[in-house]
Amino acid sequence: MEWVFLVLLGIAAAMFGSIVGLGGGIIIVPALLFIAPSLIGQPVDHGTAVGISLTVLVVTALSSSMTYAKRGLVDFRSAWLLFVTSGPGALLGSAMTGHMKAGSFQLTFGIFMLFMAGLLIARDYMKPFAKEWSRKRTLADAKGQEYTYSYGMVPMLVIGFGVGLISGLFGIGGGSLFVPMMVLLFAFPPHVATATSMFVIFLSSILGSGMHIALGEINWLMAAALVPGAWIGGKLGAAIAMKMSGKGLLWLLRATLLLLSVQLIVDGIGAL
Repeated sequence: MEWVFLVLLGIAAAMFGSIVGLGGGIIIVPALLFIAPSLIGQPVDHGTAVGISLTVLVVTALSSSMTYAKRGLVDFRSAWLLFVTSGPGALLGSAMTGHMKAGSFQLTFGIFMLFMAGLLIARDYMKPFAKEWSRKRTLADAKGQEYTYSYGMVPMLVIGFGVGLISGLFGIGGGSLFVPMMVLLFAFPPHVATATSMFVIFLSSILGSGMHIALGEINWLMAAALVPGAWIGGKLGAAIAMKMSGKGLLWLLRATLLLLSVQLIVDGIGAL
């Protein structure tokens, strides 16, 4: 039953993560911290939970990125630019995870997600940044619909590093920051932001998981149980996202971040 549950967890986390551009780590990490004692009879430390999450994220992000790419929604040029700094950031964040105490990790993680939920809620009351950035992009999807937006090189590189650092530290893939930043600052359409962030997550997760593997922060049996579901869920989530409105994607992300942040903050305070 433990294996069945982990496979189902992989499907659910990857499916949801692909829909909102998170990669599923935002579900997997809290789930492993909260339910591992009941599943395997012993707790999983936060470093190992993040290591497992990032390893599974490689599969989730690859699966959903392939689906998005077939629909022409991945802006590969912008994704590679973000990876220039998000990759090193993911390595640094992954190296830092094991040095945090359990209570501090949960509290910090919860506060971060609460901040992101607040940012996305405030988005309805904020005007998109009206600046015309130096690098203009026009992307045509598989149906011929064109999307136009722009961004600056330096802001993209700074965002890439910050998101990569947080991604490696918490094992969440970074989409929770990439998507709102791309939408609010650079006027990316939500679907393009989600698809592009998933490809960056794929690249960064390879480096982040490699660091955790090198540090011995990985449970291969649990990762192996989660991977099949992650592949299936990644494809299902990307397909479902195509049928949802941009507003629907953002509301789903808001609600999830809010609920999980409250749970993590409460548990983190209790563990201090």
